[in-house]
Amino acid sequence: MKKTLVSLLVAVMMVSLFAGCSSKDSKTESSDTGITKMGLGHITSIAKSSDMGKDTDGKVAPAKGQVDTVMVAAAFDKDGKVVKVSIDNAQVKVDFTEDLQVANDLTVENKTKVELADEYGMIKASSIQKEWYQQADALGQWMVGKSMDEIKGMKTKKVDDSHPSVPDVAELTSSVTITVQDYIGALEEAYNNAVEVGAGAEKLGLGNNISISSSKGLGTKDGKEILPMAQVDTVMMATTFDKDGKVVGTLIDNAQTKVSFDNTGKVTSDLNEQPKTKVELGDEYGMIKASTIQKEWFQQADALAKWMAGKSVDEIKGMKTKAVNESHPSVPDVAELTSSVTMTVQDYIAALEESSVNAK
Repeated sequence: MKKTLVSLLVAVMMVSLFAGCSSKDSKTESSDTGITKMGLGHITSIAKSSDMGKDTDGKVAPAKGQVDTVMVAAAFDKDGKVVKVSIDNAQVKVDFTEDLQVANDLTVENKTKVELADEYGMIKASSIQKEWYQQADALGQWMVGKSMDEIKGMKTKKVDDSHPSVPDVAELTSSVTITVQDYIGALEEAYNNAVEVGAGAEKLGLGNNISISSSKGLGTKDGKEILPMAQVDTVMMATTFDKDGKVVGTLIDNAQTKVSFDNTGKVTSDLNEQPKTKVELGDEYGMIKASTIQKEWFQQADALAKWMAGKSVDEIKGMKTKAVNESHPSVPDVAELTSSVTMTVQDYIAALEESSVNAK
């Protein structure tokens, strides 16, 4: 009888232990997305910029600086397969008048194709009646669960010179007719640049902030000629968040892309060039020469990103800042960043907030 009771007690304990373990394992599995790394990739082109000239009717065709920036935020599992991905494209145009003055409102908000959504208007010419953001989302969903080699191995077809690499796979026939080479290229860059993220990453967001305010028209200053220039500054951020919305990890970059013209409106920049971001430039960016803390831009961006980790968006937005001058209206004024960040941070905080809103 005593032996039977002991056996029964042991059995009950084993069942309880097993149930507890199962419950714990189930909870871990449901909250674990499998994200171990995250990356941010981009491709920038100025190829569609144009000289001032004449159109087919003999009328003046104004000069134009166009900067196309593809942005991809991606999260990967331990095997390098895509867990989450966000794709966007900023097609920003700076137009000039006949006398080579900037025609745009330099203070206007510049939107990406995802932000424009239905306003972008691609659906009018779409054979599948899908807007750009819908096609980009479908492409991203197709990428999930695949390795980089599988994605690069996608079968494609050339439709015309503007569409040299359209998906030719059954799963995307009715959802993607855009050319995809740059999106795959930016994803590969995100993969190659991926960094490890801490435990608990559940969502991934992509944020941006775009300005053309540094663009200039033809003029003079102190007796010297100022030549026309289109400048597009594109802040981009990839961020992972935990279940409580706190930052697990974030990557910050900034593409300061310039298209230069001579005094006749002819483009003098190399249209085949693929401009580098500040992170890609590294020490070549040269900010350290004017830095009071002897830190290059990429080092300051990395320090800011590390400070953001573990904080909520509200905590980050609540950072104490100070105005140093007109070019630096929001420099961190917190002890942890005094010796590591002297750049102005308002655009990076705004992009972080956007990445939170967009996180999925």
